[in-house]
Amino acid sequence: MFSPDEWYRPSRRWVVIGAAVLLSFGSSTRSSAAQDVTYAADVEPILYENCVQCHRPNSIAPMSLQTFEQARQYASLIKFRVENRMMPPWGVNPHSGIQDYKNSRDLTELERQTIVRWVDAGAPLGDAGDIPPRPAFPDGDFFWYLGDDLGEPDLVIEGPRVARSAVGPDLWYDVVVPTGLTEERWIRAVEIRPSNERSRVVIHHALASLVQDEPGVAGVPASVSDRVRGPGLLQNYAAGAGGHVFKPDAGKLILPGSAISWEVHTTANGLEVPDASVTLGLWFHDSPPEYRTILTTYMPRNANGQLDIPPGRIAVHQGTWVMPGPVRLESFQPHMHMRGKAMMTEAIYPDGRREVLTFVDNFQWDFQTTFIYEDDAAPLLPKGTVLVVTSWHDNRAENPNNPDANQWIGWGARTVDEMAIAWFNVTYLDQDYFEQLVAERERRLAAGDAP
Repeated sequence: MFSPDEWYRPSRRWVVIGAAVLLSFGSSTRSSAAQDVTYAADVEPILYENCVQCHRPNSIAPMSLQTFEQARQYASLIKFRVENRMMPPWGVNPHSGIQDYKNSRDLTELERQTIVRWVDAGAPLGDAGDIPPRPAFPDGDFFWYLGDDLGEPDLVIEGPRVARSAVGPDLWYDVVVPTGLTEERWIRAVEIRPSNERSRVVIHHALASLVQDEPGVAGVPASVSDRVRGPGLLQNYAAGAGGHVFKPDAGKLILPGSAISWEVHTTANGLEVPDASVTLGLWFHDSPPEYRTILTTYMPRNANGQLDIPPGRIAVHQGTWVMPGPVRLESFQPHMHMRGKAMMTEAIYPDGRREVLTFVDNFQWDFQTTFIYEDDAAPLLPKGTVLVVTSWHDNRAENPNNPDANQWIGWGARTVDEMAIAWFNVTYLDQDYFEQLVAERERRLAAGDAP
């Protein structure tokens, strides 16, 4: 573990993009090898696979990278951010823990070097005929990211429409909206989107919690707290969070007469928005799955149960959570604010083995990624496994995101305060099915069919 006074990570250099960087385009020595790399044949396929989903009109990135002219304009900036693992915003340490995620947008080392060589060669177009067919993107400023694969949602629920002034303090709105359901359904996939481009600018995050009358969750041990056993949080939205498609054997139960309890957090961004809002989309299973997935939060703290970040220091907090029964972790999302730098999850198994699950050592507070495990990489944790969550916050002046390194920082809802939250989508399994999944995975690993 890193000490509180140490932050050393060779893969990331803390530097500020200045005029020297932006004007460095074309100044590097151009090797013959670098000149062989072209935009048409080599770079555009990488950008469309990993970047253009966000870097296009009506999405969340600040500029478009859909064409050669656009990419060339930002070539030096692209090189800088790619070399320093700032873009694409995928913060998982490439040398520690699980590397297989359904929504991975990370670049391979070869892809990184291809982009660097292209910029060093002067960002040539090459033969325009080498550009592969480009995917079509939805028109308009509202679309579902999951819609390409799943089509339109089965149920759409509008969040509250709230007014956001151009200046002023952070504001929070809590509103309960009925779902209108008249029959029991199981959720196959869920996504929250800003309702329009204006909303994307001012909504910091939104939480959609499921409110329905039920004593607990079938199959989840009674020793789990009522908040975990109940429906609880359904989905959260923040820039980069995306949606979630659940496995065929699991989902989220939504009952007739249920409602969505919305919490919407808005921040001033110089734009007056009279109708800031988000929209929830739900896709349903055709038939009920066997198991239920619950979105659970865990918050690492110090020995006194607090989030305590001294000025000018790197603070480490840790916590543990014992699995009350056999589970499968479907996803992990770290949530911190501007001083957040890293979060790691580890499993200590009943036999004493300790394993890093996910180490996000390059956390980016303005892009809240949910790391969704591939099917054969999703952690299978037996009853009694201890889940260890460790967070790091950098409250030094060297942190370019830090609003004030002289402040002693604790827990708070404002963006200038701090948080340390680990979100886990957890599927609770029975023992027989758990053992079946473990055995099947071991067989595939032995046969070389799994990552």
